[in-house]
Amino acid sequence: MSSTPSASPPSAPPTTSRRTALKIVGGLVAAGAIGTATAGSIASASGGDDVRSSLTLIAPAAAGGGWDAVAREMQQAQRANSIVNTTQVLNMPGAGGTIALNNVATLTGRHDTLLIGGTGLMAATIQFDSKTAFTDITPLAVLVEEYDLVVVPKDSPHQDLASLIAAWTADPGAMPWTGGGSFDQLVVTDLAIKAGLKGTDVNYISSDGGGEVIAALLNGTAQAASSGLPDTRDQVESGRLRALALIAKEHIEGLDVPTAVEQGLDVTLSNWRSISAPAGLEPDIVSQLVDVVTETIETPEWADAIERFAWTENVLVGQELTDFLTDQEERIRTLYEEMGA
Repeated sequence: MSSTPSASPPSAPPTTSRRTALKIVGGLVAAGAIGTATAGSIASASGGDDVRSSLTLIAPAAAGGGWDAVAREMQQAQRANSIVNTTQVLNMPGAGGTIALNNVATLTGRHDTLLIGGTGLMAATIQFDSKTAFTDITPLAVLVEEYDLVVVPKDSPHQDLASLIAAWTADPGAMPWTGGGSFDQLVVTDLAIKAGLKGTDVNYISSDGGGEVIAALLNGTAQAASSGLPDTRDQVESGRLRALALIAKEHIEGLDVPTAVEQGLDVTLSNWRSISAPAGLEPDIVSQLVDVVTETIETPEWADAIERFAWTENVLVGQELTDFLTDQEERIRTLYEEMGA
């Protein structure tokens, strides 16, 4: 919970090199599993040693969200290309995804269940002080990233990020922000810190999804928002909202919005999406699972999903994946401390 070039968005390495790189994670086995939550809704049989017999992709949230979209698009790609004999998606919502994480942590040695996760899930382990850490299971890969846009209503007096930041720092409490979830709040907190404010200075109104974010901006409840590109891009293109900054390291092709970095604020937190397996798997089994993931994200169906959901492909594996997850946990934990959480 994951999201990953110069003038264009990050892209995965070529097919051959990516497959080779992905196999590096064959030796990655997490240190152990912690947790007591049951997984009664997951089939009890592991299907022997054949990882392509059946897979259950767990989305740690209700149907309709980003994790669910990743799981169902992977399911569709696997079905269309006969990558796995049977793939099912199981929604297991609760506590920001940590209920699903705790359940998967009990499946030590099982290869037929994979967990979709990302920035939000890692954040939830910190926010809810989860007994299971994100890396207590076996991270296989980060697949894609989703970026936030900083937006204001079309009639806002702020034409650029500098104007917005100046007004915000002059009177933080007088500028309510909104966003669609905990990830968006982390982005706003990071913006505040980089602008010289404290995390506790932020007047943040949480909205339930992109629709409520847009409504809050248009009815005046909030003056600015950080919200996911898929939720706001159409509103920006229609002229109802004005985009002031893209929260990303680099530009996105076809989107004429400067990054926050280009405007002097080093804020690059991305909403990455990942896939993980239970702990305790033999290296050969991990390698086979990685092959399944590789084949899935190389299909035309997955490429179509990336375009439809405005994802940016950013495949991270091996030591690069390990380093990335360590960095992300440190950053997210620091932001929660700044928020006083």
